[in-house]
Amino acid sequence: MGRVSDSTPVTAPLLEVEDLHVTAGGHEILRGIDLTVGAGELHAIMGPNGSGKSTFANVLAGNPEYEVTGGRICFKGDDVTLLPPDARAKLGMFLAFQYPEEVPGVPLSQFLRQAVAQRRGRDVSVLEIRVQIREWLARLGMDLGFGERHLNDGFSGGEKKRNEVLQMALLDPELAILDETDSGLDIDGLRVVAKGIEEVRRLRPELGVVVVTHYQRILEDLAPDYVHVLVDGKIVSSGDASLAARLESEGYESWRS
Repeated sequence: MGRVSDSTPVTAPLLEVEDLHVTAGGHEILRGIDLTVGAGELHAIMGPNGSGKSTFANVLAGNPEYEVTGGRICFKGDDVTLLPPDARAKLGMFLAFQYPEEVPGVPLSQFLRQAVAQRRGRDVSVLEIRVQIREWLARLGMDLGFGERHLNDGFSGGEKKRNEVLQMALLDPELAILDETDSGLDIDGLRVVAKGIEEVRRLRPELGVVVVTHYQRILEDLAPDYVHVLVDGKIVSSGDASLAARLESEGYESWRS
């Protein structure tokens, strides 16, 4: 009797980075990165200043200032290495910036309406986006008038970071890349932002998250599934959340070449 074939479909990882090499200004910054992120997983990328963490985050999102000289980036099984940022965003990739830019004169609600329309591929009415903004502001514990302010104009550092979480919630990505979202935040601000990220993850359990950070503080609230140590453009170690605690106590010296 013949063997019954297994018809179970093979699902590609949410994100798969293979032997990624990147240069900027003629200097090689990333020297062969491998990383696989599954749906619902939270991965933390930790490393000292100048290790290539923010470069990695920007390259994942398609920042044209960096040149990929080797390897590839696959999203849900498709090679997106050469896709521009807007195309990646439409597919479901989101980058929360380390230093969000201020855009005076553009109401946050208007910006979000246009961004959400691009993501969903259809027009979004003013009423629809206002209702959704108010719902998420309430969930994230933010002032309900926040959506009518101009995009990051006059925002404190904490407000800018909470705004990034709001954008992530409204755009409903499948992969969120958070580039040092904890930088410049005090303990209270950090907890508010971390709580917001966890609320989005609770309601979107399939969301994959890559957190780029220097410190363990935010990981105490986010509880990563995997921690990766990036030094001199390479991932030199990977482990569970206990690796972050070890980095906090020992520093990065033992991982430097």
